[in-house]
Amino acid sequence: MGSLRTHTFVRVLKASLREARDRARVTHFSVQRDHLHLILEAASKQALGSAMKSIAARVARAVNRVFRRRGAALLGRYHVRALRTPREVRNALSYVLLNVRKHWAQKTGAPPPVKIDEASSGAWFNGWSRRLQPLSSREPPCVAPPRTWLLRVGWRRHGLIDPAEVPGRRSVLSRRVGCA
Repeated sequence: MGSLRTHTFVRVLKASLREARDRARVTHFSVQRDHLHLILEAASKQALGSAMKSIAARVARAVNRVFRRRGAALLGRYHVRALRTPREVRNALSYVLLNVRKHWAQKTGAPPPVKIDEASSGAWFNGWSRRLQPLSSREPPCVAPPRTWLLRVGWRRHGLIDPAEVPGRRSVLSRRVGCA
């Protein structure tokens, strides 16, 4: 199977998330080469489990449809981390929405271009520190608007997100300095 970051897969995934946006409560996402990053809201562990089953089924159908294949498309597991503080939420938002910049920097060693990742929910994110050229002003949102204080307001205590950030870069630099 090829990279999930194809225009066709991203388009099909966005349509699928749009259909389920009020039930699964995905508030932010990004598509990577072989996996997805999601931030979602859930009222309980049971609600989270139900939402993830729904999302996994939708993703598997999208993968099979786009890549013309059959059978299981997912490994059947996911990593869960409850975000409890404004700083954790801000870091998660930066990581999810700007993850492609991190991989670009690791791969090329050069600064990545400053633009909205088309394979993410960045076009619907209203926490950028500067205005960027929108991807499509006519495309309806495929993510649910955040309801929790942490995702709506709380994370902003630590500053809006600069689209030129490279997630994880500070922690990598500080570890290198510590080892010197």
